[in-house]
Amino acid sequence: MTLRLDHVQVVVPRALESAAKAFYGGLLGLPKLAKPPGPRQNEGAWYDAGSIQLHLALEEIDPAAPRPRRPHVGFVVDDPASVERRLAAAGIAIERDGARFFVRDPAGNRIEIAASG
Repeated sequence: MTLRLDHVQVVVPRALESAAKAFYGGLLGLPKLAKPPGPRQNEGAWYDAGSIQLHLALEEIDPAAPRPRRPHVGFVVDDPASVERRLAAAGIAIERDGARFFVRDPAGNRIEIAASG
């Protein structure tokens, strides 16, 4: 049996769908993928995140509710300083942790950004 990670899914409330798409597709620059036909084809989004995909799903959650500190989605990028400047310019709070940093998407999901290699 071969097992490999295919995708991660983050959840945002319907009211933050546009903001989350702007965050993942715009600020982070993930290329959008076509979703397969189905009942949720026209909601959320799928993104190419290298060897795996990131799936953006809609679910009614309270983005202001406290979130666990440690669970997160981690990305590696060639130029983390450039990504950090772009996120900071958009008003995204940056949490530094050595050579990496963390941000929260519009729904409060924790995102790690680190240098590739």
